Amino acid sequence: MTQADRITSDECVAQAASQLAAMVPEFAKVLPQLSPLPLRLRADGFGALVDAIIGQQISTAAAAAIVARMKAADLVTPAQILAASDEELRAAGQSVQKIKYLRALAEADLDYKALRQANTAEVLKTLTALPGIGPWTAEIYAMFSLGHADVFPAGDLALQEAAKLLFDLPERPKPTAMRQMAEAWSPFRSVAARLLWAYYREQKKREGIR
Repeated sequence: MTQADRITSDECVAQAASQLAAMVPEFAKVLPQLSPLPLRLRADGFGALVDAIIGQQISTAAAAAIVARMKAADLVTPAQILAASDEELRAAGQSVQKIKYLRALAEADLDYKALRQANTAEVLKTLTALPGIGPWTAEIYAMFSLGHADVFPAGDLALQEAAKLLFDLPERPKPTAMRQMAEAWSPFRSVAARLLWAYYREQKKREGIR
């Protein structure tokens, strides 16, 4: 990937949001009250995927609390997670299923450096081959840990709800419809997602993403 395919600074977000507003009247209408959109860029690597797995299907507050418990228990590296018992991981807030996922990730020994250079399709293919990492988790990693500019987690319920409200839809769009809708926002779909999460926060008074 080239640097032009990345969102790596607040300036990148602002420029892409401006272009999206020029393309989509609904975005133009709400962008002034939502700016500045958060960058949300975070470190890549094992810990970022652990956080993403923990965040699956639970609230942002619950995910943050469990991540903190894992750190407090020194369960943050592949070796620490593989050495921990089921009881220790459950005490840190993990379900039986997520214990399996975290151990599979720890055993996978991914080449995180190579992922930094891979295109979005390659990143998603590599990550979704692992147990417990579906499209949403892989897309969140590509967006926020690798800075990919044109990825959209269409299965995210907060994004679906925000799209329903902003575009005055009769119901939340299903993932397939949401993905088709987002095609019109290329090549800045990750910033469109940031905008919709910000709109969700404004409308619902709670965060839709950590």
